[in-house]
Amino acid sequence: MIKRHRRPDRIESADLKTQKKIEDATLKTPDKILSRKQLRQRVESWRHAGESITLANGAFDLLHVGHVRYLRGAKALGGRLVVAINSDESVRALKGDGRPIMPAEERAEIVAALADVDAVVIFPELDVRAIIREIRPEVQAKGTDYTADSVPERDVVAEYGGRVEIVGDAKDHSTSEIVRSQIKRSRPTSRKS
Repeated sequence: MIKRHRRPDRIESADLKTQKKIEDATLKTPDKILSRKQLRQRVESWRHAGESITLANGAFDLLHVGHVRYLRGAKALGGRLVVAINSDESVRALKGDGRPIMPAEERAEIVAALADVDAVVIFPELDVRAIIREIRPEVQAKGTDYTADSVPERDVVAEYGGRVEIVGDAKDHSTSEIVRSQIKRSRPTSRKS
């Protein structure tokens, strides 16, 4: 089960400084990191060409093998893979103080560099319902820390006839656990005199 911190229903848009950083990251990988408007246009273009859309989402803070396997599994479902990445503010609300470790624009750039990924968008909401409504992916791919019944956005996907798929390997990897184990390792051990 995922531990969630108490949070507001929605995180407001990033401040201007953060928005500028996102725009700078978009300039570095203009073909993959997109604004919401650009994403809607790209999805429309792909659909016009007969391609389907799969949506994956998450914080992707400290990319690890579990993330790679999740995204590879999502891509294997077919079509174009869109990855929605939580903004810094939404990660903080979901994971607590001290997170994210890496800023959203850097997380987006790293995920965009993966061959399986066709587009990346940063979103400020706490879940991807709004993006699902905007692009209506044929498939919403979630990791194995969910079941088809526990996916928070499954109702929105079902509204238009999309489907939810669970992909990736068993939830044996997590950024939170990596951080905890590194902190534990770095603590000096007490010595008895």
